[in-house]
Amino acid sequence: MNRLKKIVVAFFVLILGSGFSNGALAQTSGTASAGISQLQGVIDQKNQELKQIQSQRDALQAQLNQISQSKDSLSNEIGSINYKINQLDLQKKANQLTVEKLGLEIQSMGKNISQAERDIANRKETIKKLFQEVQVRDHNNLLTTILQSGGLSESVGQVNTALSLNNSLMQSIDDLRAMQDDLNNKIETESQKKNQRQAEQINLANTQYILQDQKIEKQGLLSQTKNVEEVYQEQISKLDEQQASISEFIGAIEDKLRASFDPTLLPLKRPGVLGFPVSNVVVTQYYGATKFAEKAYRTQFHTGVDFSASIGTPIYAVDDGTIARVDNNDRGTSRWNRYQYGRYILISHPNNLSSLYAHLSRAIVKAGDIIKKGDLIGYAGNSGYAFGAHLHLGVFWTASIQLKPVYPAAGLVPIGVTIDPIDYLPSSDLISMHGSR
Repeated sequence: MNRLKKIVVAFFVLILGSGFSNGALAQTSGTASAGISQLQGVIDQKNQELKQIQSQRDALQAQLNQISQSKDSLSNEIGSINYKINQLDLQKKANQLTVEKLGLEIQSMGKNISQAERDIANRKETIKKLFQEVQVRDHNNLLTTILQSGGLSESVGQVNTALSLNNSLMQSIDDLRAMQDDLNNKIETESQKKNQRQAEQINLANTQYILQDQKIEKQGLLSQTKNVEEVYQEQISKLDEQQASISEFIGAIEDKLRASFDPTLLPLKRPGVLGFPVSNVVVTQYYGATKFAEKAYRTQFHTGVDFSASIGTPIYAVDDGTIARVDNNDRGTSRWNRYQYGRYILISHPNNLSSLYAHLSRAIVKAGDIIKKGDLIGYAGNSGYAFGAHLHLGVFWTASIQLKPVYPAAGLVPIGVTIDPIDYLPSSDLISMHGSR
């Protein structure tokens, strides 16, 4: 009994000394449960609305995909912008709904936490009472208790009562420990949801900026073409020739740089060195001499991996590093003023690799920023020489990178030895594929 008592006392002090707040004990469990149930009903409604918005966005994306496969025309270009504006309107509604839903979930978690704190407080009271009874019974030696009893039957009863009391105390302590673990999990979940809500609020603010940019782009397109198809076609033909010259210039430099390339300086090729830059991983074009590259690029070579990403899709850093460059190769918002990578972010990583995120609609980092793998850095778009909204992820040997002005592109264009990102991205089993290899 003395040994058991010492164990119980030590465990009792450890558990009851954990410092949990007992919350607002006056609120009844039934009232709390009713409030949580009502909140869950509203949360379920928000989830249904989000599903409906996603269905509408998917339908718009399918229409955008059809337009991107059609011949370049002014009407298609205007239609594409209109679809993107509608997509962004829906994205804004989804962001707002998600912020509201997470707010409700945080409120619900707060009620759950308060209830858990009350339950823990009640369990502590039970343990205190049981412990006091154990102390009283343990004050006298068990043998003395048996000898003082009236007979064998009473002695057995005394022993059984003592054992039952100790078992109840140990079980209550085990229950308390499980309740405290559950409370810790609830607190952690609440913290995660607060972080998610903050991220969605950031997404909402940036979606509004991107939406405004698209409206400005549409106005500029109509103003510059006077809605005349011939003017549009003339400008697009000129753009294609200029972009071909840019690609040849870059290709010639990259060929020279590749001659000094030492692959032993790079990390060993293995999955997971880099993370994915998007949440929903769908590859639309791989690295190398793809079928699309044979038709679309004079070099007939694609220097990165393209991921499906509608305009405004959040883009994340694939690894820890430093923002080396944030720039824009476009000379305007109209299609024929968009060159090479458009808005891009270049990140230098400590393993001799650098990652490029191209065709963005918005960047939210600046050169010199220190970032972590998975940090939000910008949003997908179709800036630069792109045939639709997506993310182009490029990977370079850092030592080879040169930032050069390449007319008629604006800003500086990153040029260097490119590497197949698939060599370092997570397992190909996690990648969905549609488009061109």
